[in-house]
Amino acid sequence: MKYNPHDYQSYATKFILDNPISAVLLDMGLGKSVITLNAIFDLCLDSFEISKVLVIAPLRVARDTWPLEIKKWDHLKGLTYSVAIGNERQRKMALMEKSNIYLINRENVDWLINESGMPFDYDMVVIDELSSFKSHQTKRFKSLLKVRPKVKRIVGLTGTPSSNGLMDLWAEFRLLDMGERLGRFITHYRNNFFEPDKRNVQMIFSYKPKAGAEDEIYRLISDITISMKSTDYLKMPECIINEVPVILSEKDQKAYNSLKKDLVLSLEGEEIDAVNAAALSNKLCQMANGAVYGEDRKVLEVHDKKLDALEDLIEAANGKPVLVVYWFKHDLERIKKRFSIREIKSTIDIKDWNNGEVPVAVIHPASAGHGLNLQAGGSTLIWFGLTWSLELYQQTNARLWRQGQKETVVINHIIAKGTIDEDVMKALNKKEVSQEALLEAVKARIE
Repeated sequence: MKYNPHDYQSYATKFILDNPISAVLLDMGLGKSVITLNAIFDLCLDSFEISKVLVIAPLRVARDTWPLEIKKWDHLKGLTYSVAIGNERQRKMALMEKSNIYLINRENVDWLINESGMPFDYDMVVIDELSSFKSHQTKRFKSLLKVRPKVKRIVGLTGTPSSNGLMDLWAEFRLLDMGERLGRFITHYRNNFFEPDKRNVQMIFSYKPKAGAEDEIYRLISDITISMKSTDYLKMPECIINEVPVILSEKDQKAYNSLKKDLVLSLEGEEIDAVNAAALSNKLCQMANGAVYGEDRKVLEVHDKKLDALEDLIEAANGKPVLVVYWFKHDLERIKKRFSIREIKSTIDIKDWNNGEVPVAVIHPASAGHGLNLQAGGSTLIWFGLTWSLELYQQTNARLWRQGQKETVVINHIIAKGTIDEDVMKALNKKEVSQEALLEAVKARIE
């Protein structure tokens, strides 16, 4: 296929070429893969500045999306690649092939650097979904940081750089510029830009930015960072966001309140730390959805209010395909019992969905949040169960609301009133505001 780049794509490619260190915060659907591949082509086959590129990406994206992009465009002919995915023998064989680009999933970064026995001689690294390196405590972060000085050029790609707040940025930029802008140590970054928020005497549970910290952080990273939103550069379809409330019966609400009270009381005498808070949140989210895990993972059903609402939404679609998002395994099992559905897991599932052959499909955000193009198969998304992760939330919505979608996208959230569902929606909105400030601050200004 002939490539006719938009102005913003040419701008982003030039930015990567002009900046050996670059953070490219591209909204979903803007073509980050082909933008980066254009830069790689120039660096490998034109200026000969780079000879060996390592692309680190989510499994499905490394396996499917990048190879498809390389083969798709006529102007990229001559650019060779090898996919280092599979068992250890398959990965080693792929790494020994002579290619310009080596694709590996992020789970195997530690293996590549510390266990494979292969030399780390890549002079350029591309991290697709930089946000997956936001934790400085993970093996993948520590391993990549160890070999970072060997790399001449590095590119970080993501649409959600700070999905859980500005604290996420330190690890991401520590990898990119080795601590030049935000500091070499997380403690210094935290002390410089944050102050304690929730705490119990000496124990600090969370931090909040100091006055003026956000603007200063944006200023520090602005020279190597650009941001682009799809709504600014693409003719995006209209997107309608709905909340579909369900009211629990008096009995069900009483059961929910009792669980909430008992779980809190079980922690009496102890501060609710992050682990306990997460466990409490998990149970309450389950119950809001209509079932909860008991002992030995036995599923205890509480109510069918969300299933009833889902039935109404499917019926209201009048035969148009709908994509349902679930969170817990028991959500999926209960949905399966009530409806004839198909899980989107394989390449065949994706193809059939995009051909309009699947009336009701279900996906899980963690496995379908990145790299899936599902916009051809439908335009209605229903969140049966919510996630606290802004990154997974936005990425999942972008499976349908993206370039190439020909219809108005409708995103429905089934919200159990009087439950933690309302808190999750508020938190997602609040995080989005924080991230929007970051993206706006470093937004590319294209003449």
